[in-house]
Amino acid sequence: MELKSSMNETWKLFSIGTFVGCLILILLLDKSHQNLSLLAARNAMLQLVNPIESSNFTLNNTKDEKNFSIDGMETPVNGTKKKCNMFEGRWVYKSDEHPQYDSIKCPFLEEKMSCQMNGRPDFEYEKWIWESTDCDIPLFNGTYMLETLRNKKMIMSGDSLNRNMWESLACLLYTSIHPSRAEVDAKQTLYKVFKAKDYNFTFEFHWSPFLVEFDEKHKNGKKVLVLDKLSSNSKQWHDADIMVFNSGHWWSHTGKFKSWDLFSYKGELTEEMPIELAYERAMKTWATWLENNVNPQKTTVFFRSISAEHKSRQYDQWCYNITKPMKGESYVSVYPNSLVDVIESLVKVMNKPKVNYLNVTKLSEYRIDAHPSVYRSMNWKNITQKFEDVLGYADCSHWCLPGLPDTWNRLLFASLFFGSSDMVIS
Repeated sequence: MELKSSMNETWKLFSIGTFVGCLILILLLDKSHQNLSLLAARNAMLQLVNPIESSNFTLNNTKDEKNFSIDGMETPVNGTKKKCNMFEGRWVYKSDEHPQYDSIKCPFLEEKMSCQMNGRPDFEYEKWIWESTDCDIPLFNGTYMLETLRNKKMIMSGDSLNRNMWESLACLLYTSIHPSRAEVDAKQTLYKVFKAKDYNFTFEFHWSPFLVEFDEKHKNGKKVLVLDKLSSNSKQWHDADIMVFNSGHWWSHTGKFKSWDLFSYKGELTEEMPIELAYERAMKTWATWLENNVNPQKTTVFFRSISAEHKSRQYDQWCYNITKPMKGESYVSVYPNSLVDVIESLVKVMNKPKVNYLNVTKLSEYRIDAHPSVYRSMNWKNITQKFEDVLGYADCSHWCLPGLPDTWNRLLFASLFFGSSDMVIS
C-alpha cells in the first residue's frame, strides 16, 4: 500500500513537472518567435534605407489578399500584368478623419497657409481622402520615414507651392518626434530647414521658382532670367539623397505679374522669346546639371507636376467661399498645357538620373475648397474691407495646411518606399 501511494505521488510530481516544463518551453518558443518577427521587421526596414535599391519592393494589398504595387510596377492579377497608377482616383469624404498634425503647434507654417489660425470657420476640407482607382495607398508614417532616411539629407527646391509642400512634410515629420529633438530654422522664405537630431536627418527648402538663375540686379538695370545657368543655390543641392523639384507657375505670369524684363541665353539678351522655348531651355539646363552632378546610385530625384489654381472668373472657378471639392471633369486649367508638355516630354527621356514624376495635377484640380482664400491673413477682415472686389485678395493658388499638400506627401512617401522608380505620366 505504501509503495502504491509513493508511486502515485511520484507520478503526480512527474505530471506537474512535465506540464510546467511544456509551459515554459511554449513561452520560450513564443518569445523567440516574437524576436524573430521583430528582427525580420527591422531587417525589412533596413533594406529600404536606400530608396533606389528598394525600388522593386512590392506592397501587399491586405484588402483582397492580392499582390500589387504602387504606381508604375507591373503586377500579376489573375495571370495578367496590370499597371497601378496611384494618381488616378477620387476624393472620398470621411467625417471622422483628422489631420496628423496641429497647425497651431507646428513651427513651420507661414501665416498665409495657417487657415484655421486665421479664422477659417469650416473644417470640412480636412476630411477628404484620396483613394486610388486600383492602388491601396499606404498611410503616411513619419517615424518609418525618419528611420528609413537615417543619416540622409532631403531637399525641396522650387517656388512657393514647393514651399507649401515642404511645410506640410516638415510638420508631418515634426509630430513624429519630441519637439526637443528637432532643430528648426523656418523664419526665412528663401531657405528653411528641419533637422531630426536622433536620426541625423536634414530636410531643407531652397527658393528657386525658375530653377535657373534670376538676376534681379543685372548690370544693365534690368531683371534678367538666365536660361543656361542654374540657380545659385544649387550649390546646396548636390549632396542630397532625395531631391524634389518644381517649376512652372512663375513662367506663366504675364503683364505686371511677370518677373523678368529680359532673357539671357548663350550670352545674348532678348526681350521676346516664346515662353515654351524659354521654359524648355531652362529645364534642359536643370536636366544637364542633374546628369553631371547627381549619382543615381545614391540620390532619388522627383519633379512635382503643376499645382492647380482656381482663380478664373471666366470659367466660374474662384475659391472664395467654396467648401466642397469640384465634381467630375468641370475644371478648366488656366495654366498653359504647352508648358506641361515640355516638362513631361523632358522627364520621360531622363535616365541618368531617372526623374520620378509626381503627378498631382489632376487630383489637385478637384480641390477648389482647399485654398486659403481670404483666410490668408489673421487680419483678413480689415484687409478685405479695403478691396472693392474681395476676389482680388483671395488666395486661390496656395493651399491650407493641414490640407491638400499632406496628400502630395503621402504619395511621395508611397513612391519612395513602396513604389517603383518608374513614375507613370498620365
